[in-house]
Amino acid sequence: MLKLYYARGTCALATHIALEEASAEFEAIRLDFSIGQQRSPQYLAVNPKGRVPALVTPQGVLTETPALLAYVAEIFPNSGLMPLGDAFNCARINSFNAYLCATMHVALAHGQRAPRWADDPAAWASMRAKMPQNAAECCALIEKDMFVGPWVMGEAYTVADPYLFTILGWLKPDRCDITNYPALTEHLQRMRERPAVQRVLARESAD
Repeated sequence: MLKLYYARGTCALATHIALEEASAEFEAIRLDFSIGQQRSPQYLAVNPKGRVPALVTPQGVLTETPALLAYVAEIFPNSGLMPLGDAFNCARINSFNAYLCATMHVALAHGQRAPRWADDPAAWASMRAKMPQNAAECCALIEKDMFVGPWVMGEAYTVADPYLFTILGWLKPDRCDITNYPALTEHLQRMRERPAVQRVLARESAD
């Protein structure tokens, strides 16, 4: 059985939702970041990066959200989470997910985890002050040039959707108001209405 290591409020939510959407048999194991479980010897033996998500598979451990989402879509082809066999459109999905991972996630992290990038408190303040502008620019680009609608890639729901839902869920109204972006606002609401999303959110809040 697959095992997903996750923590509340992290990008692991995207993989958690994808597994639920695929009707996968898996065990969800929550790490408590508040007490440093991600740095415990037991977890570092699973994922030396000390981050989530980590997915334990029969072949070994996988990490990094774009890779996990592609893996779930591949091993559960009947889920329709990626247009397998369509190289161009699979690449479009992977490109979108890579943008979320490498650009938007990092832009938001500069507001919450500035000490990762600098030791100077003045630099932390500068990064935090810049974060709302960077987040707004990411949202504007996605809304205008990357989001097709009603789902990220058009009519078909794909692994890009839970990932976007996860990242958008980190936005705070006083720092970047999602209501400025109608398509993204509607996407958030549409995602919240999906039974699989509701089950995962309930499970994570109950753990």
